[in-house]
Amino acid sequence: MHERWRAEQGAIWAVARTDGGPAIGLAGWNEVDLQGGSAEILYWLLPPARGGGVAVAATERISRWALDDLGLHRLGLRHSVANPASCRVAEKAGYRLEGTLRSSQLHADGWHDMHLHALVQGDR
Repeated sequence: MHERWRAEQGAIWAVARTDGGPAIGLAGWNEVDLQGGSAEILYWLLPPARGGGVAVAATERISRWALDDLGLHRLGLRHSVANPASCRVAEKAGYRLEGTLRSSQLHADGWHDMHLHALVQGDR
């Protein structure tokens, strides 16, 4: 993580509720390309923290920062098609579904098709 930050290729932050409780997940940028103006957004929450809008809020916040402050043009977001909750997070955060990447990521239970969503400057 530290190496990716120093190389300006990625950043990960802990996610916590606004009441100051313990970390309940993470959110960040991967595959950052400052010159090309793009990054991939990622998020993950512990099971008890899911379903309350925390992932949406975290995704919206780091997306605004990436587009408005960092000046990126395009943010991608990928998730397994077997994870409809993650699809809802992407859609609620303003990411448009662009398509399905067939058999593109190996998980513990085998190869998964992945949905590709994106948010670009001007979408909001």
